[in-house]
Amino acid sequence: MNSLDKIKPGEHAVISKLNISGNMRRRLLDIGLIENTEVECVGKSPAGDPLAFLIRGAVIAIRSEDCCGITVRPCKAGG
Repeated sequence: MNSLDKIKPGEHAVISKLNISGNMRRRLLDIGLIENTEVECVGKSPAGDPLAFLIRGAVIAIRSEDCCGITVRPCKAGG
């Protein structure tokens, strides 16, 4: 398993666990970033931070330091 910051633009992953607490955890849960949610990395800023992800139909930018606290696993073929 990797953290969310390791997936590259165009790659898909599934959220395994949020290892974040406090207000950031609440914000991520509010936008639908929960276990078993599929995400796609759609881009990186020119400096590499933040990263942009497609989450439940919305593009969300997340800082690399927050992405490090989100554990993901590869998507199974076809979904």
